Amino acid sequence: MAFIKLYREKLKENYQFLDSIFKSRGIHWGVVSKMLCGNEIYLKEIIALGVREIHDSRASNLRKIKALDPEIQTVYIKPPAKRSIESIVRYADVSFNTEIYTIKLLSKEAQKQNKIHNIIIMIEMGDLREGVMGEELIEFYGNVLSLPNIEIRGIGTNLNCLSGVMPTQDKLIQLSLYKQLIEAKFNIHIPWVSGGTSVAVPLILKNARPMAVNHFRIGEALFFGKDLFNGETIEGMHHDVFKLYSEIIEITEKPDTPTGELGENVAGHTFSVDKAEDLGSTSLRAILDVGLLDMQPQYINPEDEGITIIDASSDMLVIDISNSKRNYKVGDLVSFNLRYMGALYLLNSDYIEKKIG
Repeated sequence: MAFIKLYREKLKENYQFLDSIFKSRGIHWGVVSKMLCGNEIYLKEIIALGVREIHDSRASNLRKIKALDPEIQTVYIKPPAKRSIESIVRYADVSFNTEIYTIKLLSKEAQKQNKIHNIIIMIEMGDLREGVMGEELIEFYGNVLSLPNIEIRGIGTNLNCLSGVMPTQDKLIQLSLYKQLIEAKFNIHIPWVSGGTSVAVPLILKNARPMAVNHFRIGEALFFGKDLFNGETIEGMHHDVFKLYSEIIEITEKPDTPTGELGENVAGHTFSVDKAEDLGSTSLRAILDVGLLDMQPQYINPEDEGITIIDASSDMLVIDISNSKRNYKVGDLVSFNLRYMGALYLLNSDYIEKKIG
């Protein structure tokens, strides 16, 4: 048995911490819920916080959010696929866009549904994921302005999501300059300048954000309280809103070195013996009822510092409990703190029970 647990009070405190920071600086923000993988138990917890804007990268998840609370502003946070246009116009109030072809499809569908669809035009600023190139932005913006049933809510950028480019003050100043350039060219006002995700929170805390950058999309900082510049937990926030618990199904003293002819295991890894002294060593090993179908070992960390993760197969995780001060028994639960990707894998697994603490 294995389950993931969300700790309600810790989530609430993280939300209130961030909400206070953003409101005191006049910043609009929305919660990125894609890590929750559309789990309605956890979506209800997010809505109960008082969140009025939720971002996701799956139209099916936005549909669930609208069903739970139609008044929540939903934002689709990647360029829409042609075959998803109808659902995105129906369930997303706003979408991120980089292609004229796609925006024309959104325009036609919005007319069909008798709706105004809002878009954010994403700009490429070095991370090399989605975004219109800067030198093409003015022409691009002008082409969108004339499309019926499309309203440009703002401009934005994504940083640190693919190549690891950090959202420095210079990058956000550059984004602000794009806003000024567009407003001067077309004599319009741009409501949102969306400066990025959780990675930008340290800049906001240092008041290093240009005032024109007035919108952010926050997921990882809410759920993990993490400063993505230094990897530490932001003071005043919780890193353990989510925890994994898995049951011990075997405890045995075993050799540290496998015997027999060695080949690749199910994950494509090959065991090697690096030191001669390893050949006779043993360790107290426990097997947990969770595996690669549900998680990746590099994204989970045992709360018990005396535990070392050895490896995993599809349905089992092997740990070394030799150095633990706890006297573990078969049937005991072992708890793990999670990184963002660790929680994402677990929440996407139908085999992992989701609980509230």
